[in-house]
Amino acid sequence: MKIVAGNSNLPLARAIAGYLEMPLTDASIRRFADEEVFVEIHENVRGEDVFVVQSTGYPSNDNLMELLICIDALRRASAKRITAVMPYFGYARQDRKPGPRTPISAKLVANLITTAGADRVLAVDLHAGQIQGFFDIPTDNLYGAPVMAADILSQGDSSNVMVVSPDVGGVVRARALAKRLSNAPLAIVDKRRDKPGVSEVMNIIGDVRGKDCILIDDIIDSGGTLCNAAQALIDGGAASVRAYLTHGVLSGKAVERVNASVLKELVITDSIQPTAETLASDRIRILSIAPLVGEAIHRIAEESSVSSLFD
Repeated sequence: MKIVAGNSNLPLARAIAGYLEMPLTDASIRRFADEEVFVEIHENVRGEDVFVVQSTGYPSNDNLMELLICIDALRRASAKRITAVMPYFGYARQDRKPGPRTPISAKLVANLITTAGADRVLAVDLHAGQIQGFFDIPTDNLYGAPVMAADILSQGDSSNVMVVSPDVGGVVRARALAKRLSNAPLAIVDKRRDKPGVSEVMNIIGDVRGKDCILIDDIIDSGGTLCNAAQALIDGGAASVRAYLTHGVLSGKAVERVNASVLKELVITDSIQPTAETLASDRIRILSIAPLVGEAIHRIAEESSVSSLFD
């Protein structure tokens, strides 16, 4: 087995390799003067089971091209099996046609990865479950809920916790977390979105008065939706609001919004390498998913069950 790391999230790749007690494969991934990506693998990978660790967050296009070219280099080097390990799958929010003459970019990216030569995909908390069906190769979707539930339970008494979905589409994710928290009660924020990146909270479905609310979602980008939802919960009588999200995109002034919000704490994973601004915030805490991804890689290499990770 070999692990190749792209440049998008080297700290996570090193942590995964550390969990597996093996070194990262020696490789060069650099740019020509015109920013073209060049990849060279410095170790023999013929007949090896190779895992390429690369999130496709910002800059999304550069990181996606790195992944595709790494896969192509390994295929031409006669690797036995190539698994694209994508802790964050970029373009996942474009998983359907929201209007006429718009693309389904998630399907296009799936086609690119398959055509490049990947034999398998390992992702974490895909934005929509149906993206697994966009691939014509085996795809494993890991869930961040077990890591989050363990962290919530480690914080102390969870008897007053209520899990809240920031929108109707996230109810399944919220219910899964609530089940892991001894069937904690569930509430939903009903909102209306007029245009991308702008949301208006309408009302809360469920009684949140006096509850320690935990907002659960997969992605935080601009932070507007999350901060509005937190304010609505406090206005509805919630005792406190914390948020747990898998992918901390945190673009633009998102960190500023979180720092100025009523959120007691924002907890994200390291699926995307955090910026210096994110690390400097005393309101944002980071959980590592390296053990989760590392264990999944080990099980894939050993041909054992990945789904049993979540039993």
